[in-house]
Amino acid sequence: MISDKIGIDDIDCKIMDLIQKEPTLTHTEIAGQVNRSQPTVGMRIKKLEKLGVLKYQAGVNIKVADLCFGRVEIQTKNPKKVIETVKNCPFMINAFKLSGDRNMSILLIGTNYKFLDNIVNIHFRNNPDVIYAHMDIIENVVNDLVLPIDLNLDFGEVSLQATCCEKCICAQ
Repeated sequence: MISDKIGIDDIDCKIMDLIQKEPTLTHTEIAGQVNRSQPTVGMRIKKLEKLGVLKYQAGVNIKVADLCFGRVEIQTKNPKKVIETVKNCPFMINAFKLSGDRNMSILLIGTNYKFLDNIVNIHFRNNPDVIYAHMDIIENVVNDLVLPIDLNLDFGEVSLQATCCEKCICAQ
């Protein structure tokens, strides 16, 4: 089971499940549902946080946001450089290093397909370290998915200039 792999017991699993389904539950409410005392629940939650298996994510629910999301799969000779690009471009939400030919997958945010396509052109299709780049638009998300997004981003017209925004690594 997954719980064995991450080193937690059945009570921890129940606590995690309750928090994931209803993050606003108090320790007292959780204690009543797992048949443990409130201080015990508090200690277990602190333990889960310390282990790093319980994290809290504030952000935008992309299931309901009126934004355009995309996924770019690339093959690159320099994954570390791509990871730095993702860390420094506010339109790139996250990246996954993969095995196989397509060794990176990146989540993007924008207002429309053209915006996302220009971001991909600027950072990947025009990059000599990138062998292959393909973008798919995420049309629908089945479950709620909350991701941190800078709500102060300027989603103005992005052209094929040297930069996509002043916060981006390509502007430096």
